[in-house]
Amino acid sequence: MRWFFGTLLALLVAAVIYVCSAVVSLNGLVEAAKAGDGAGVLARTDTVRLRRSLVDQIIAAYLKQLGQDRPVKPLERLAANTYGASIADAMIAKMLTAENLTAILNKGTIGSGGAPTINIVRLTEIDPSKIFETVRRISPIKPVEFMIRLGENEGAGGISLHFEGNGWKLSGIQLPATALQVLAQDLINSKGRSG
Repeated sequence: MRWFFGTLLALLVAAVIYVCSAVVSLNGLVEAAKAGDGAGVLARTDTVRLRRSLVDQIIAAYLKQLGQDRPVKPLERLAANTYGASIADAMIAKMLTAENLTAILNKGTIGSGGAPTINIVRLTEIDPSKIFETVRRISPIKPVEFMIRLGENEGAGGISLHFEGNGWKLSGIQLPATALQVLAQDLINSKGRSG
């Protein structure tokens, strides 16, 4: 019986340490964004995963817009996932500079080049020092990945933190539906200009 309670206590302590390490990493990311430290934000970001996450969201929103009037054909889906993804990737590359990523997290503004500016909930509105409030925002996705809601519900967007190497890194920004619609429309406009 003592083994059972000892094991249970050890698992509980490990879970608390695990979640607290994510909160500490979130605090570092929030502080870097508040300070406008682009290099600090990039150091706490897995840019490859973040880029892939944003491109996937924009392509999904594009296909959803395309499928509102009629069913999406398999060839259209293939074209969107290849050609559209390359255009979206170029669009995202402009957004993921140190200054732009810091502005997204600190000010909640997304804008690149001639694209319209989109406002989302700011990461810096989260106060990681309020542990219980922060823990309520956390949703596990995988054993090594958490989603942290930025607003009161998931529709407001969120960020993903992925455990990699020696700590948690920003691996995704879940954009609200309205922001995705604007970016998907920009993808349509970009596609029209280039081809």
